[in-house]
Amino acid sequence: MKVMAQLAMVMNLDKCIGCHTCSVTCKQAWTNRAGTEYVWFNNVETRPGQGYPRTYEDQRRWKGGWELTRRGRLRLRSGGRLHRLLTIFANPLMPSIQDYYEPWTYDYDRLFTAPAQDDVPVARPRSLITGKETKITWSANWDDNLAGAPELAAGDPVLRKVSDKVRLEFERAFMFYLPRICEHCLNPSCVAACPSGAMYKRSEDGIVLVDQDRCRGWRMCVTGCPYKKVYFNHRTGKAEKCTFCYPRVEVGMPTVCSETCVGRLRYIGLVLYDVDRVGEAAATPDPKDLYEAQKGVFLDPHDPEVIAAARAEGIPEDWLEAARRSPVYRLIFDFGVALPLHPEFRTMPMVWYIPPLSPVVDALVETGHDGEDAGNLFGAIDALRIPVEYLAELFTAGDVEPVRAVLRRLAAMRSYMRRINLGEEPDESIAQAVGMTGERIQEMYRLLAIAAYEERYVIPTAHAEQGARLEESDLGGCSLDYAGGPGMGGPFGEASGRVAPVAVETFHALKDRTTSGALATGRDDLRGRVNLLNWDGKGLPEGLFPPKRASGGTGEGES
Repeated sequence: MKVMAQLAMVMNLDKCIGCHTCSVTCKQAWTNRAGTEYVWFNNVETRPGQGYPRTYEDQRRWKGGWELTRRGRLRLRSGGRLHRLLTIFANPLMPSIQDYYEPWTYDYDRLFTAPAQDDVPVARPRSLITGKETKITWSANWDDNLAGAPELAAGDPVLRKVSDKVRLEFERAFMFYLPRICEHCLNPSCVAACPSGAMYKRSEDGIVLVDQDRCRGWRMCVTGCPYKKVYFNHRTGKAEKCTFCYPRVEVGMPTVCSETCVGRLRYIGLVLYDVDRVGEAAATPDPKDLYEAQKGVFLDPHDPEVIAAARAEGIPEDWLEAARRSPVYRLIFDFGVALPLHPEFRTMPMVWYIPPLSPVVDALVETGHDGEDAGNLFGAIDALRIPVEYLAELFTAGDVEPVRAVLRRLAAMRSYMRRINLGEEPDESIAQAVGMTGERIQEMYRLLAIAAYEERYVIPTAHAEQGARLEESDLGGCSLDYAGGPGMGGPFGEASGRVAPVAVETFHALKDRTTSGALATGRDDLRGRVNLLNWDGKGLPEGLFPPKRASGGTGEGES
């Protein structure tokens, strides 16, 4: 048994409102620069829908992830090493710009320079790639809030796997939102597909990154990733991907998408796993068994043998304590409500999801029934307008029983807690019906509904002994870049210069300000400009509002 630690995330889809705040803040923090206009490390999809890029889940087309050979061994769908070597100079199989979208801006100058005329001038869209006028036909959230629309739903690869009856009656289905980031998999196919070895998985926390110095722009990582969360920067000729906000998590702060999430639906924690079991679990013959196989890879952080093995591998004591308090471990094992996204890709994803239950309640209320009654809820789970089979195709490779069990537990929590909130006696039979106790249901309710900041994000800080690898290196392991930044030169990308170093002290200071109860004071670095992205919400930064005028005079008063 070889124990390693992995930072993981769970998202509660019951709480996602589709506001895209996570996408926008991630965009501003990581990909707000030339060459990454179409890149969204975090995006929110309306399901059912085609996703971003379009139909990325159709691996018969895109050849992402792993497959089993006749001998039961894992092999990349895109081909083995010899195939990649022979085709290394060929264009890899990957989505085109039309499958993403051609990024655009608007010709705003026309609004000011157009000559006097009877018609109001129009700011026409212009491509950010060619600079020419373009027609907008698709984007990262083009089908936002349009689940079930005939022209869009037909392209959903997951929907194609369910019955014809579902397709015919699909107009009656509800929709839900699915936020997505890189899965930071235990068995990442993008890493295996990279010919230059630029893609790697950090040994200390499991984050998958791109070494920008070693990347040669072969783009086979884009093909290899079944979630299509590796992007190609056409300006630098390098691959880029979600970094799990590694400078933030190294000082104990959550990712930007988690920090700014309006619905507080994200949980970050540490899990321990046995590296020796990963390959065997990923090679499980029946895809429907992959969910349980991956759970078998995780280790109990309370087990004395696991603790001893982790110490032998050099995992610090505070990391072991964080693993014992991990909300991710609790949601997967203690409460059993979190499921992986597309385990059939065999990458062992580490961003898990709690499937949505809210539309079940809405459907019951519309029929005149009590939407919070346990009996009604349990019965409605199998009569959803959108079938459990659809959720199963997303989270359990088509096996409906784990999904049904999760929905029953969520329904039991609603019904059990409603009795308490109404001042009635708790009904232990509700908890027993789903294999839980009333105490355990109340613990689950606290974590899912009213958990404090430090309960949702249990992130151990990086240690000083890891500093040589983590802090202010050449950033060879990150996917940060910018216009005029590092590149190989020549026909493969622009470039010269070095990336700006990421100082860990900066993020320690940001964490101190974010978690402090003191009000912010005026600082010189805020004078003359206001950056709400970096504002911690404490006090009023100078420049946010016009300065007050002194009474009785024309001079400026205190701001």
